[in-house]
Amino acid sequence: MNLSGNTVLITGGASGIGLALVERFLARGNKVIICGRRQEKLREAQRRFPELEIRRCDVSVEVERQLLFDWVKKSFPDLNILVNNAGVQHRMDLLLAQEKWGYYQEEILTNFAAPVHLSMLFIPHLAAKPNAAIINITSGLAFTPMAIAPIYSATKAALHSFTMSLRHVLADKNVSVIEVAPPAVNTDLGGAGLHTFGVPLEEFADAVFKGFERGDLEIGYGPSEKLMRMSRDEIDEACQRMNSRMSLQQEKTSRKVGKM
Repeated sequence: MNLSGNTVLITGGASGIGLALVERFLARGNKVIICGRRQEKLREAQRRFPELEIRRCDVSVEVERQLLFDWVKKSFPDLNILVNNAGVQHRMDLLLAQEKWGYYQEEILTNFAAPVHLSMLFIPHLAAKPNAAIINITSGLAFTPMAIAPIYSATKAALHSFTMSLRHVLADKNVSVIEVAPPAVNTDLGGAGLHTFGVPLEEFADAVFKGFERGDLEIGYGPSEKLMRMSRDEIDEACQRMNSRMSLQQEKTSRKVGKM
């Protein structure tokens, strides 16, 4: 994948990892389009980067995905890179889950249905373009699921599997299929303050672009880089450690709240 002279669509590009990728793609002389659910966040991103093209779109909705594809194909026919980045994370105790199904389904639709559908829509278009690529943002939790984010973890595991299949399908086409699996990164995913312990966003985004420069098809960073290469036994052990640690943190939080 070339890093300059492209036309790039990034879903969920108005904040977090998406916006960090926007900045780096623009710095390398690419045309960048982003979409997201919140118009004000899109405009805020455009004020920061005036050359940015924006489109309000909720990728969890099938008809909006189709409209996005139709608009991009007509308005930006040179598009050759799709970045499936939009993501939702809900934390929950499955024993106490009381929200309506739509709340939980949002994760499945945004994190898995949307990138699969968008990839299928764009494949014929991308296959006709030089140096094309589909970049799917998964997660370290695709390999070691976190019990308090069970649906998020499952959707990212499913996207990892789909990405591997897609890579095989497009092996003889001019479309690179790249998986980026972040560790915990200091963004507002799931809510403000939940990932302040994560790696710095700018540090992670720089590492991703170094992976692009090397031509890597699977890009992790720190803990997630190790997870992508672990054996099944090692994954089981890492999963047990992580979930035990999260349980202890939850217990401490509950005690603090109880004392207030």
